Amino acid sequence: MENKGKKGALLRVLRYIKGQIPAVIGAIICAAGSVLLSLYTTVLVGRAIDCIGETTDFEKMLPILITIAAIIPVAAVLQWLMYLLTNLITHKTVKALRSDIFRHLQDLPLSFIDANSHGDIISRVVNDVDAVSDGLLQGFQQLFTGVVTIIGTLVFMVSLNWKITLVVVCITPLSFAVAAVISRLCFNKFKEQSAIKGELTGYIDEHIGGQRLVKAFGFESAAEERFGEINERLNVCGKLAQFYSALTNPCTRFVNSLVYAGVGIFGALNAVKAVSGGFTVGDLSCFLQYANQYTKPFNEISGVVTELQNALASAARIFALLDEPAESPDSDKKTLESCDGNVQLDNVDFCYTPSKPLIEDLRLNVKSGQHIAIVGPTGCGKTTLINLLMRFYDVVDGEIRVSGEPIKELTRSSLRRSFGIVLQETWVFKGTVRENISYGKPDASLDEIIAAAKAAHAHGFIKRLPQGYDTVITNDAELSQGQRQLLSIARVMLALPPMLILDEATSSIDTRTEMKIQNAFDKMMQGRTSFVVAHRLSTIREADCILVMKSGHIVEQGTHFELLEKGGFYAELIRSRNN
Repeated sequence: MENKGKKGALLRVLRYIKGQIPAVIGAIICAAGSVLLSLYTTVLVGRAIDCIGETTDFEKMLPILITIAAIIPVAAVLQWLMYLLTNLITHKTVKALRSDIFRHLQDLPLSFIDANSHGDIISRVVNDVDAVSDGLLQGFQQLFTGVVTIIGTLVFMVSLNWKITLVVVCITPLSFAVAAVISRLCFNKFKEQSAIKGELTGYIDEHIGGQRLVKAFGFESAAEERFGEINERLNVCGKLAQFYSALTNPCTRFVNSLVYAGVGIFGALNAVKAVSGGFTVGDLSCFLQYANQYTKPFNEISGVVTELQNALASAARIFALLDEPAESPDSDKKTLESCDGNVQLDNVDFCYTPSKPLIEDLRLNVKSGQHIAIVGPTGCGKTTLINLLMRFYDVVDGEIRVSGEPIKELTRSSLRRSFGIVLQETWVFKGTVRENISYGKPDASLDEIIAAAKAAHAHGFIKRLPQGYDTVITNDAELSQGQRQLLSIARVMLALPPMLILDEATSSIDTRTEMKIQNAFDKMMQGRTSFVVAHRLSTIREADCILVMKSGHIVEQGTHFELLEKGGFYAELIRSRNN
């Protein structure tokens, strides 16, 4: 299973190289040229040595030395080109891999994003791809030069003396056996190490994002203790991974020393016969150099075994993410060209886990332009209902229709364009204020953006920023929670879709500003179907219809005064808030 995982990951990485065949061929040619010229230089050195005896034949040696001087710079240029091409191959491969991961993340259902650590996902996109990059870079460079070197040295050695070459070849399998055993030990540890790195990244990401809460509850010591526990596991696993990988190089060097010793012994015995036209001292010198050059690729490959095993383990994690099933495609779905704002929910069932039903047999008929307020205790399914309307999650049973069309038969993009949404959890991205407001309408003019900001009562604080609408902001410290929420409201007011979803949209805004925003909302909601999840009585009172939810069911519905007269669950909620 382990070998299948490594082989599968390697094959899938190699598929990303298909589009770079010309560069691969160029790298192989450059590697072959560089290595063959280096091997031929060894032959020339041997011939030069044979020119040295009781008297040195400088006339015969001079052209050999000139040839060597001409070959060396050519071999160096070819080697530089090979490194350049392998770098290009690696970086283009990694770029394509990282692009595919990010593209796939956009297609994954929210259920996957919600169920997995964001830090671990980030670790796969950043750390694991970097590990694959390092492994590919070193692997390609050693592969191209190593294969040509091994084949080339064997050919040259056979041409000199096939018997000594046989000694070299017979000892070689020991290197493969040693590398194979240690490789198996390394892979498991590097795979475990990558997983723990993802866990650690996730933990750091969570605690940096929630640092105010950590400090507010005095959780620093417990957080450090938990971090230390994960870090210690990573330390132990890393030590074992490095220990196993560190065994490879000395073990293969020991085998290579046996090769060198074998060549030296058998070559020296043959060199004794030089007087009768046998193996010369120059030939022995060549053979010893070839023995070193032949074993060098094994040493180099063993030296990068750490990176290769780490890369394969990281690649397995990357492809596990890429193999997560994406949302069902929209290619065969209809586009919602125009939305009249009518929404129906027929016998809708939904649960996040099969063992815990949440929404059961939910029925609702919303007419165009109605203002629907959704109230109920925490966990009753209010936000879940919003997720179902937007198709962030699909219903388990039943059907939701918008403008008479089942939303499962509509493209998600056209459905979501029909809604404007402001959530309790605000989000702004790194960019200018102008870019943040125009997120849903990128082609909006500055005048339109300013009008939306004024309607959201955000224009005042925006003008006080250093560069006004061109001020670069992030989701961290530049703006208060309330200011970020005003930007989110302005974003929706700019797009003005036919339906609105407001999930506690004014929860972080002061009462005075909320009154102004509520007036702007009232104007914006005129003629538009709106769903408002709210706790404040001021937001609920003016709704055309209030849905009272409890344990995934609509237990009551009607206007504020109708529900108060009934004296049921809604009346209890209102009384509890007043108290």
